[in-house]
Amino acid sequence: MLIVLAGTIGAGKSSLAAALGDHLGTEVFYEAVDNNPVLDLYYQDPQKYAFLLQIYFLNKRFKSIKEAYVADNNVLDRSIFEDELFLTLNYKNGNVTETELHIYQELLANMLEELEGMPKKRPDLLVYIDVSFDTMLERIQKRGRSFEQVADNPDLLDYYRQVHGEYPQWFDHYAISPKMRIDGDTFDFVQRPEDLTTVLAMIDQKLAELDLR
Repeated sequence: MLIVLAGTIGAGKSSLAAALGDHLGTEVFYEAVDNNPVLDLYYQDPQKYAFLLQIYFLNKRFKSIKEAYVADNNVLDRSIFEDELFLTLNYKNGNVTETELHIYQELLANMLEELEGMPKKRPDLLVYIDVSFDTMLERIQKRGRSFEQVADNPDLLDYYRQVHGEYPQWFDHYAISPKMRIDGDTFDFVQRPEDLTTVLAMIDQKLAELDLR
C-alpha cells in the first residue's frame, strides 16, 4: 500500500505523515527540505534559483517514490505528482523561462514513464489536506523556518496566496489514483489529538472502501 499526502505549504503534511506512518506501521518518506542546499537561495532570489530548486525536488521525489513503490507499505508527505504545480507557478511569475518549462515537463514525463515499470503504477490513495490561507500562514510561522517567514520577506505573502489558490483546481483535476480531502481547519490534527484520531479513522474508512484494510 502506498499513500501520498498533498497540500499547500504549512498544511500539516509532515505531521499527518508521521502519525499515519505510526498508525499503519509503515515507513514515511519526507520532503527534502531541512538539508536542501537550494531552498534558502530560492527564497532570496526566485528568478535565479527556481528552475534549479524544482529539478532538485524532482530528483529527490523520484528517488523517494521509486523506493516507496518497491516496499510493501509506505507514506510520502509530498509526491512527484504535485511538482509541476510549483514549476508552472514559477513560470507564471516569470521565474522560469518557457524553454525551462518544456525541459522540465519532458523530464517529468520521462520519469513518470519509468514508474510504469515499477511494481505499482500509481499510489493507492492521495490524501489532500485543505487548509485556509490564515491556517497556512499560522503554521508556517509556528514551524519557524527563517527563510519562509513573511515578517522577514513581505513579498512572500503574494507568493503564498498564489500557491494556496492553485491547490483546489489541482486537486479537482488529479486523476492518477483514488483521492480524499481532509478539512485541515475543521480537524486540527496538528494541535488536537482527538482530531488526529478522527482523521486517521477517516483514512482507515477510505482504505477499507478501497479494500486496502
